Amino acid sequence: METTFSVPLSKIIKEFSLEIIHKPDSEEEVLITSTDINRPGLNLTGFFEYFDSNRIEIMGRMEYAYLETLSCEERKKRIFDLFAHKVPCFLVTRGLEIFPEMKEAAEKYNTYVLRSSEPTSNILSSIINYLNVELAPRITRHGVLIEIYGEGVLLLGDSGVGKSETAIELVKRGHRLVADDAVEIRRVSNRSLVGSSPENIRHFLELRGIGIINARRLFGMGSIKVTEKIDMIVKMENWDPEKVYDRMGMENQYSTILGIKVPSHTIPVKPGRNLAIILEVAAMNNRQKKMGYNAAKELMQNLGMPVEETQNKNWDLF
Repeated sequence: METTFSVPLSKIIKEFSLEIIHKPDSEEEVLITSTDINRPGLNLTGFFEYFDSNRIEIMGRMEYAYLETLSCEERKKRIFDLFAHKVPCFLVTRGLEIFPEMKEAAEKYNTYVLRSSEPTSNILSSIINYLNVELAPRITRHGVLIEIYGEGVLLLGDSGVGKSETAIELVKRGHRLVADDAVEIRRVSNRSLVGSSPENIRHFLELRGIGIINARRLFGMGSIKVTEKIDMIVKMENWDPEKVYDRMGMENQYSTILGIKVPSHTIPVKPGRNLAIILEVAAMNNRQKKMGYNAAKELMQNLGMPVEETQNKNWDLF
């Protein structure tokens, strides 16, 4: 069963500096569970088919102008019919005046009435983007997330394989740490995963033999980042001489997280390998592949070898 997440309305009010026109007497916190927002143009005409009462209602200049054309009695009826559906809140944009009938309906049905000075389209898109992140499906994975040359790289592997040590080396080289040990991954769209660190362990790293360090305090604000899109997954494992590792990179391998495929590499770890440099190259190469360039395919073409015949094969060229 899929978990339903929620965000308190008070958090949205604070995030977007919304003016509270009416606050219900009830002390119970209003929770927002839907990423969708409704503009109640049709609903104010009396049409409520497929109406979702879990959505935030936003009224802009067009809905306001329509209500102004109605008589006081008719306007009151339309507004009361809407508020009777127990919507979580009603937000008026552009700093428009609040109709007295709206305040009456809010008092009767214990509904928040809020106001913003922002244009309707601006505040609507901002709240939707915010809710897409706050209400996104999520999981937590043991690993390290770091930004390398603008690419979000998720390091996975068993404890002690060297993930945190590699992250420290990358931070020293000018890249930015997002999360260590626990990475909270959210599916913010059908194509994007965003990772962050739980707030209580944010910016902290564990180095065996040294202990806990705070990357932000030690390396400065430029060494950390709160969130980052996950562009690539690197699985670190101890070198297995019996295992055949990819030496060509003709085709991307993928791992699936929350239903989204992400390019994935397995990098063997053994003494003498500079993992920080390897990951820097992997991040730049991943960006090149996204832009349509594959060095292995160009090499095959330069050697006069059909690309199709080289796929899914291990070639010892060097």
